Amino acid sequence: MASWILGLTGGIGSGKSAISAMFEELGIQVVDADIVAREVVEPGSTGLEKITEHFGDEILTTDGSLDRAKLRAIIFADESQKQWLNNLLHPLIRESMLAQLQQATSQYVILVAPLLFENGLDQFCDHTLLIDVPVEVQITRTTARDNISVELAKQIIASQMPRADKQQKATDTLDNNRLLSEVKIDVQKLHEKYLTLI
Repeated sequence: MASWILGLTGGIGSGKSAISAMFEELGIQVVDADIVAREVVEPGSTGLEKITEHFGDEILTTDGSLDRAKLRAIIFADESQKQWLNNLLHPLIRESMLAQLQQATSQYVILVAPLLFENGLDQFCDHTLLIDVPVEVQITRTTARDNISVELAKQIIASQMPRADKQQKATDTLDNNRLLSEVKIDVQKLHEKYLTLI
């Protein structure tokens, strides 16, 4: 079992996946909340069964998996539906995530979660690392990557904790608005520091 947990977070489009991949290259195991969130709604899962009961079969794609775009549109337009979905999924995600963290065998383990602070997941972490970029960069990256409107990108960012609040809460902050080669050097330094925290 890993000796401690590092919570890695950042707003949408901040580059959490790229940074967590760098830590993986250094031999550190990563549990990604987004991946776990997809696992708990895979075809055949309790999560998907409950979502289908609630929203009806039109929430499914032709192959029987969850139509994420359709679901996203519904919950961003209706706060009560968003609340219902969160109440269903958060416990399922949390349970699965904690089980995966328990099974990790690297010297420390990373929990990647976009809503680490918002969902109180930082309570399970010994240290936290914020991947930080300016809001304009988040919008540019998100619209390009997810093929969504600037408006929707802004709505998603607005639903997350403000950047300044995250900066105050995080143990460490990594500036990801520069060359990846520079970021990589800092990841290496952080990793060396984290190895001494065992």
